[in-house]
Amino acid sequence: MNPAQALPKPVPRSPLRLALGKLFYINKRRFQWYLSGTRYASVRSNEHLPHMHMQHGTPMLRELSGVDMQLQRNKMESLQIAAACIDGLILRPGETFSFWRLVGKPSPRRGFKVGLVLRNGTIQQDVGGGLCQMTNLIYWMTIHTDLEVVERWRHGFDVFPDAARTQPFASGATCSYNYIDLQIRNPTTHSFQLSLWQKKEWLRGAWRADAPSKHRFEIIERNHAIRPEWWGGYSRHNELWRKRFDAETGLYQGEEFLTQNHAIMMYEPLLSNPERSA
Repeated sequence: MNPAQALPKPVPRSPLRLALGKLFYINKRRFQWYLSGTRYASVRSNEHLPHMHMQHGTPMLRELSGVDMQLQRNKMESLQIAAACIDGLILRPGETFSFWRLVGKPSPRRGFKVGLVLRNGTIQQDVGGGLCQMTNLIYWMTIHTDLEVVERWRHGFDVFPDAARTQPFASGATCSYNYIDLQIRNPTTHSFQLSLWQKKEWLRGAWRADAPSKHRFEIIERNHAIRPEWWGGYSRHNELWRKRFDAETGLYQGEEFLTQNHAIMMYEPLLSNPERSA
């Protein structure tokens, strides 16, 4: 696999074309939800399943240069509403989790606030902006379990330099209502449960199950590359792989390819002492 492929120059679209395209794909997704025959998970429980498989947390408030911190606080409120739509979800064998089918359309009427969104390579504001922090978290937790990611959209732009990065580049999942979705299927014979909650200024999540995990996973990056593009910008590429170990003995059981990532960089790659934002 060669992740360092050429990327096309971003093409600006007219507002009308963007609006019509979005309407088409939103309705296409709605038909897919109800006509595909997929069994989507919908049952939730306040009782936690007994066995922890993976948990993780990410900070919700970060200092962003030139950005009003109120937008970060707005994001926290939107994330709280989205978490309330998902927390406790039971993912039974053969069922599929769909982020947007559970969360629904973000709107002011439902309490969602204006936050930051990345659109066509620019940082803008929109209702529900910042919900991709939740899909990032869920995706990262999921690839540490035996669950199967059946739909995940990578971020098309690398927005910020790597200072203080603790996970491999592009190890999250972006979202946009409702056609850029995160979907996860349970191919096992056991039920899983997704928990999401806020603790102070952190968004936290966990995958639990009704049986202990037989495996432990480690995510690694390979074939990372930054390259100049013919149209004057830079692009960034990598592959994510997963190592599998026996949960009891720690014995190495092999590895598997997860995904390739390709993104247009929104900063100069040779900046000195870059300020980390997210």
